Formats: sequence, C-alpha cells, structure tokens
Amino acid sequence: MNKEIINNLSTLAGRSLIAIMFIMAGYSKIGGFEGTQGYMESMGVPGMLLPVVIALELLGGIAVLVGYQTKIAAFLLAGFTFLTAIMFHSDFSQQMEMTLFMKNLAISGAFLLLFVHGPGQWAVNSKN
Repeated sequence: MNKEIINNLSTLAGRSLIAIMFIMAGYSKIGGFEGTQGYMESMGVPGMLLPVVIALELLGGIAVLVGYQTKIAAFLLAGFTFLTAIMFHSDFSQQMEMTLFMKNLAISGAFLLLFVHGPGQWAVNSKN
C-alpha cells in the first residue's frame, strides 16, 4: 500500500472513531433527556442547554465523520470537550473522575489536531 492511501485511510479512521463517540453520546441523550438534564442541573449547568449539547454532539460528530466543515466542528467539539472535563470531571479525589478528565483532555487534543490539519483527502470538503 502506498503512503498516500495509508495516510488517507488513517485520517478517515481517526475521524470516524472520534466522531462515532459523539454521535452516539448525542443520540443517547435524546432517549435519556430528563435524566441527563437532571444530572446537568445537579452539576450547576442549566438544563435548558441540553438541546444545544445534543445538537453539537450529533451535528458536530456527523460533520467530522463525513468531513464537512471539519475544522469548525473540530474546534467547537474541542472546546466543548475541554469544558465538560472542567465542569463534570474535576473531582480529582476520585480516580475515575481523574481518568475521565484526562480522557477529555486527550480528545480535545485530537480535535485540535483535526482543526489544524483538516479532514484529509477522503472528506466532503477535501482540497484535492
């Protein structure tokens, strides 16, 4: 396999893997709307923001998956993921919360790389 195909395949796989997580998370929040809204409110976040969260996760995830306006979606999802780390996973006295915090930081980093480098050639908005 030549280097270009490997790079394109790797970029598509990376975009797909990170996007699927957000698409699934947004979709699951629809079915568990009241529970998610209650959890947000218990953490001091207005529950009325949940539709915005769902839209960002679903639409942003789909945009990253197909490579449409990827840089914008990646930038927004990087910020969202960083903020959720701070707002929901900053109780470092609990090992699981620290792990989730670090996971969110890593995901934010991946989105920032996608923001800088773009979606690659196998994308709706590719620059062939």
